[in-house]
Amino acid sequence: MEEKLVQRLESAVVRLEALSTGFTARSLPEIGDDAPLDPSILAFDDLLGQYLARVSAAAEKIGGQVLEVTAILQEAFTVLRELLVKVKQTQKPDLAGLAEFLKPLNEVISKANKLAEGRRSDFFNHLKAAVDSLSALAWIAYTGKECGMSMPIAHVEESWQMAEFYNNKILVEYKSKDPNHVEWAKALKELYLPGLRDYVKSNYPLGPVWSSTGKAVTAAPPKAPRPSAPAPPPPPPASLFTSESSQPSSSTGYKQGMSAVFQEINSGKPKTSGLRKVTDDMKTKNRAERTGVVGSSEKETRTSAPSFSKAGPPKLELQMGRKWVVENQIGKKSLVIDDCDAKQSVYIFGCKDSVLQVQGKVNNITVDKCTKMGVVFRDVVAAFEIVNCNGVEVQCQGSAPTISVDNTAGCQLYLSKESLGVSITTAKSSEINVLVPGSEPDGDWGEHSLPQQFVHIFKDGHFETTPVSHSGG
Repeated sequence: MEEKLVQRLESAVVRLEALSTGFTARSLPEIGDDAPLDPSILAFDDLLGQYLARVSAAAEKIGGQVLEVTAILQEAFTVLRELLVKVKQTQKPDLAGLAEFLKPLNEVISKANKLAEGRRSDFFNHLKAAVDSLSALAWIAYTGKECGMSMPIAHVEESWQMAEFYNNKILVEYKSKDPNHVEWAKALKELYLPGLRDYVKSNYPLGPVWSSTGKAVTAAPPKAPRPSAPAPPPPPPASLFTSESSQPSSSTGYKQGMSAVFQEINSGKPKTSGLRKVTDDMKTKNRAERTGVVGSSEKETRTSAPSFSKAGPPKLELQMGRKWVVENQIGKKSLVIDDCDAKQSVYIFGCKDSVLQVQGKVNNITVDKCTKMGVVFRDVVAAFEIVNCNGVEVQCQGSAPTISVDNTAGCQLYLSKESLGVSITTAKSSEINVLVPGSEPDGDWGEHSLPQQFVHIFKDGHFETTPVSHSGG
């Protein structure tokens, strides 16, 4: 009894300290006689006071959109706490009831997503790191192996991996600029790892524990339309991409089109009645802007145009059970391949401004003709290859024996401690930077640029090649 009382007092002190550092009143529950005495709820309050308060304190110093998204982050954790209290008083719902139960949390996450949409701001990486991390709170939706989710502990870790891609960018960008941004990024990571992960591991390793005698949750009935509401607008005209069953076949359309042509010909009207007359100023030989000389700007435009073929439909599929194909994805930041094994390969082609996460070990990964593409992967058995790309960022969270970069302009490689022994091969590439973790757990990332210029000297019957070293002076 005395130990529980001491724990409650310590929790109250931690929360009061958080309030004194600028933590909003809504972020933490009120301390009163009716506060839940459940150890898991008290532990969650400790999590808020210890980790979330640190994120909030750093956001107060930065302000702007960082403070705004941090406020939404606090709101999401507050809603999660409310749901944890309700779990103790509610029977395990069905799928529709679970959606209704999680509705408050979904609304907060939707609010965060809207904040990260639209025009890209200067704090885009902050917004994406915070927004992507909120998916970790969905561990409370785990209802068993048949629900299709990972176990709660694994779900928290996997959700943070996507957010870590943007979080690492913050650490690199502000390493020597502003320590407040670095503190915010480090605090955000510790909120999930080890914060939320250890909390789930200690209290809900198998998911939330529902009450057997509590009240049942049912889906809300659909609202009846108001009598005074205006009638819905008529359906739009049929799209060009409707199903085949609602469109005539190509042969039928051809016959109808040709019959209309012959009917027009046989109508007796003058054959040129519907044609416009070409005046002298419309003729090519009389147009002043048309000359036989090709300007230099036109030459540059033609030569600098990319040689990519016309983009096909976007793909993310497993072919023949051996090869994952990711093609023509544009602006997709949440692509995930989670059901993979060491015998499968991943081929990424023609993607732009997208992020792909490969969760699991695969044989090899190839990135071909992509622009502003981000790839986060765990382990590869053979190699990770980058070919004909522009502005690629790759993060290895496990091990990779070989990484090759060929004919690529702009490449950022983030290595884990397990992958520091990787062999990196480059050819016809420029602007390649490799970032390695610091020697200490909270140390800054070290950035190393790979040489792209070499000196070849003929000596003793053979050429000796050394990278060019630049000295200031």
